[in-house]
Amino acid sequence: MAHAAQVGLQDATSPIMEELITFHDHALMIIFLICSLVLYALFLTLTTKLTNTNISDAQEMETVWTILPAIILVLIALPSLRILYMTDEVNDPSLTIKSIGHQWYWTYEYTDYGGLIFNSYMLPPLFLEPGDLRLLDVDNRVVLPIEAPIRMMITSQDVLHSWAVPTLGLKTDAIPGRLNQTTFTATRPGVYYGQCSEICGANHSFMPIVLELIPLKIFEMGPVFTL
Repeated sequence: MAHAAQVGLQDATSPIMEELITFHDHALMIIFLICSLVLYALFLTLTTKLTNTNISDAQEMETVWTILPAIILVLIALPSLRILYMTDEVNDPSLTIKSIGHQWYWTYEYTDYGGLIFNSYMLPPLFLEPGDLRLLDVDNRVVLPIEAPIRMMITSQDVLHSWAVPTLGLKTDAIPGRLNQTTFTATRPGVYYGQCSEICGANHSFMPIVLELIPLKIFEMGPVFTL
């Protein structure tokens, strides 16, 4: 999860998030080079006497500054589209979880376990134990296995919500009357936090998401749900 004074993105826990971080660094380097070039040109403009009378007729320069931005846009667009299509792939998921947004809590359904359904509410400050995180911990966590493809079916019962877990690279809108889906494969065990990322009313900031990711062997041993 994020920590105080953090500058970069959260550590990746899924291959998709690793790709997103790589693309972020790639785009940031291109932006850095463009800004350096522009600042250098401004510096020369302010410090150099403009005595060249042929500056208004420079066909080669105009050709370069027309083609170069197009090449830069292609270098940004190709990896971006690749990641976009990767996020939409659904390859034989091992487990399907249905998430339903409400004002202001989440309902989860393990469709592969006989329709196991439970609600997940934020823990009030009076119920927090040592080590719990204020405004982020919930009474019932979603327990999932690592190293197994998971499909999330996401919808809403009232208004627009958004199911987002940054460390997994997930953010999918929950829309009433529509069933969206996303997939992920976690690579490390642990407890990961997210929040609703769509303004959904007065208590929008009080409907967190908590995923507890455990090894597949432990998950298959029996009920490990924190109900």
